[in-house]
Amino acid sequence: MSEEKNEKEELVGLDNEIKTENDEIKISNDVVAVIAGVAVSEVPGVAGMAGGFAGGISEVFSGKKNLAKGIKVEVAENDVKIDVNIIVEYGSRIPDVAFEIQNRVKKAVESMTGLNVEEVNVHVQGVNTDTSKEEMAVEDIKKEEE
Repeated sequence: MSEEKNEKEELVGLDNEIKTENDEIKISNDVVAVIAGVAVSEVPGVAGMAGGFAGGISEVFSGKKNLAKGIKVEVAENDVKIDVNIIVEYGSRIPDVAFEIQNRVKKAVESMTGLNVEEVNVHVQGVNTDTSKEEMAVEDIKKEEE
C-alpha cells in the first residue's frame, strides 16, 4: 500500500502534466501540443506554424520537424486552453481556415486525451506569398504568349 502511495506522490509532483479522470494517467502538455500541431498541419490553407526564433533554431540543429511549434497549451485540472500561431497561404479565406483549425484541434485533443478543450485561439502571424508570386509569373507568361 505504501508503495502505491509513493508512486502517486511522484506522479503528482510533475508540474508539466495533466490529471485525467482516473488519476492514474498523466498526459504531458507537450503531448497535447503535438496532437494539436498534427491536427493544424492537416488543415488546407495553413502554410506553416509561427514558432518564434528559438523554435526555428532548434529545428535547424536537430534536423527534426517540431510538431508542437507555434502551439501553447494551458491546463487547469481537466480543462485545456490552446493557442495556435499560424502562417496562412495567400488567397485562403482566413476566417474559414481559423474555424477549421478550431474544430479539428478540439476534436483531436478531446478524442485522444479525454480532456475538455475550453478554447482554441488562432493567431495569424503572417501570410505566405510565395505561391502568389508563382501564380503571377504563370499569368505573365500567358499574357506574353498572347
